[in-house]
Amino acid sequence: MKRAALYSRKPSAQGADRLPTAAATAAVMHPPVKASHSASRITQGLQRLPLWAALLLCALLSASLTWALTRQVGAPQRLTQDDINAAVLHTLNTQELPSRAARAAQLIAPSVVRVRTQDEDKKNPKGEMQNTGVGSGVVISEEGVILTNLHVVQGAKRIQVTFADGTESEALVIGVQPENDLAVIKAKRLPDDLQPATLGSSQNLQPGDEVVAVGFPFGIGPSVSAGVVSGLNRSFGSEGQTMMRGLIQADAAANPGNSGGPLINMAGEVVGIVTAILNPTSARTFIGIVFAATIESAGGGMGMPPF
Repeated sequence: MKRAALYSRKPSAQGADRLPTAAATAAVMHPPVKASHSASRITQGLQRLPLWAALLLCALLSASLTWALTRQVGAPQRLTQDDINAAVLHTLNTQELPSRAARAAQLIAPSVVRVRTQDEDKKNPKGEMQNTGVGSGVVISEEGVILTNLHVVQGAKRIQVTFADGTESEALVIGVQPENDLAVIKAKRLPDDLQPATLGSSQNLQPGDEVVAVGFPFGIGPSVSAGVVSGLNRSFGSEGQTMMRGLIQADAAANPGNSGGPLINMAGEVVGIVTAILNPTSARTFIGIVFAATIESAGGGMGMPPF
C-alpha cells in the first residue's frame, strides 16, 4: 500500500484541472537559470529530504567544519614532562636567580633592628642626651620583644630602636642573661606590620654549613655578610669578662655594631645571636672569627620554651 508523503507538494486532485500551480506560474514569469549537473543533483536530493532531515544534515556539516578548524588553528596542546623540563632549563639558563644567602637575608630583613644607646652629656649644662653606642637586635614577637647583646644596652640611660620600616621607638630592658651576654628589650612603639623572625635550631648545624649575619657594623646597615660554620660548642671570654660556653664559631664578617644581630641559616631562621669577635690586637675588627650564642641558650635563659 502506498504511503502518503509527510509534506505534500501537489495540489488537491479537485483543483488540479482548474488552477495553475504556483511553480508553473513562476516558471512562466521567470525562466530558470541553468546550473551545473552536480549542483542540480544536490538540490534535487535536498528537496527530496524531509525538512527535519535537511536541518539535521546542515547541523552535522557545520559541526564537522568547526571541529576541523579547531584541530588546525589554536587547538590547545597537552603539556608533557619534556616540555616542563625544557621551560625550567630555559629559565635557569637565561635568568640569574638570587643566591641562597640573598634569599635568606630577605627573609630576616623585616625583623632586624638597629639599637642605639644614649647617656647624659656631662659636658652639656642642659643635660641633653648623647649617643654612646650602636648595636643590632632581632624581633622575636609581635609585641615588640627584641633579642640583643647585654653589652650593647648595659648602663644606658636611654635605648632607641629603629625598625626595618624606619619606625623609631624607645625600648626598655626586660631581661638579661649575663653568662651569654644576652638581653631582652621591648619597644614602646611598634610598626603596623611588625614581622617577628622565625627561630630555628642550632642542633642541626654542622661545620661547613652556610650561615648569614645581618646587622649594623659601625652603624651602617642593615648589612649582610655570609660564611660558614667553623665550629660548634666553642668557649670565649675577653679579659675581665665571664667565659661564655656552647658558642657557634663562624667566619661571616662581623664588626662592632653587629653585636646582638641574628646569625641565620639558609632558611632565614635565627640559629644564634652574634656576640663577639676574636682579634688578638686592640683593633677590635674582624679577622675571620665570630662567635654567636645559640638561640636555644638565649631562649632558655629568658624563660622561653625551646625552639
